[in-house]
Amino acid sequence: MNLREAFTIAFRSMRINRLRSALTTLGIVIGVSAVIILVGLGNGMQAGFNENFGKLGTQIVITKTAGSVPGGGAAKDLKDSDVKALENKNNAPDISQVLPVVGGTALMAYNQHQFRANVAGSTDDYMEMANRELVAGRMFTKQEAQRKERLVILGPNPVAELFAGDSSGAIGKNVRVGRVNFEVIGVVKSNGQDDDTAIMPIGAARSYLLGGPDTVQSIIVRAGSTAQVPAALEQVTNVLSEQHLIRDPSKRDFEAKALQSLLDQANQFLFYLQLFTVAVAGISLVVGGIGVANIMLVSVTERTREIGIRKAIGARRSAIMKQFLIESTVLAGIGGLVGIFIGVSITVAGAILIPQVAPTFGAPQIDYTAIAVAFLVSLAIGLIAGGYPANRASKLRPIEALRYQ
Repeated sequence: MNLREAFTIAFRSMRINRLRSALTTLGIVIGVSAVIILVGLGNGMQAGFNENFGKLGTQIVITKTAGSVPGGGAAKDLKDSDVKALENKNNAPDISQVLPVVGGTALMAYNQHQFRANVAGSTDDYMEMANRELVAGRMFTKQEAQRKERLVILGPNPVAELFAGDSSGAIGKNVRVGRVNFEVIGVVKSNGQDDDTAIMPIGAARSYLLGGPDTVQSIIVRAGSTAQVPAALEQVTNVLSEQHLIRDPSKRDFEAKALQSLLDQANQFLFYLQLFTVAVAGISLVVGGIGVANIMLVSVTERTREIGIRKAIGARRSAIMKQFLIESTVLAGIGGLVGIFIGVSITVAGAILIPQVAPTFGAPQIDYTAIAVAFLVSLAIGLIAGGYPANRASKLRPIEALRYQ
């Protein structure tokens, strides 16, 4: 029996037992499609994370803190003089940008509506450094910030409470922040984390809300590149230690933390999460393989007399084994192809729908390596699952097989 005849017999057997063949391949279909979908979701989630937070990898956040040992220095405020020292290229050549931030909370009101927002006072570079975008309006200019103009950019939650979610309608309106009116000039796009924010010029925030003529709550610095982050971190430490007259590192009254290390940890977590989900999908492939093996064992039992007749007229053991191996491989292969079609279709649909529902999640991405591996694994499962039944069929003695009822 040549290979063509073996395939013909395999397809004929599958056609006769359509329902059983369909149910046999179902586990393979689910397993292959699950692998493709979950890998696509994982890749999309990681790409979305890197797109949303990758720019933060060059940033270092500086906050005040008390000394870490008994007798350490009391916590000191960060000041504008610290910002200017960090902006001096002679002191910190690897720092490309410095952003002072003052923060607090304030009650906002418009007509009869109220909302308690997280106020951030900063410079006109805040949106870029915080990796935020506007959905309406504009950011205040450097000149407006220097004049301490009473302008505010609202997050989506204040807009939802004060203006019923109408971002365009909020532009140009005056809202009361604390006891002072501010003009709304922009609305920030949601990022799912800091949506309660209200951003204003640092001078206006100090003058009307948060006090402190030269103090800052935190300083955000940006290194020239990711490779320059360690050097920039060392320069931040040296400059501020000199500014605060600190000789003992244990008595530092500030803390500088590079965000890159946090991003690396998050990426590692996402990687392990993706491995776990693929492993779960792989379990369904194994279950599908067990189903193929079970059906092939049933097929051997049902066709015992057929096997006896074929062996009695001269069919070799290798021919019998080849037939059943081809049948199991064809079943698994068809299941793999159907699974690829379903998995790719759902991934493509997800790439269209998910950005509309959850823009920060990241669109699922088709991984061709995952498709190839999933299909090859499905074929391997067919060979392995059909191996024992095929070997059992090939070892049947013709006389015993012909007597089987």
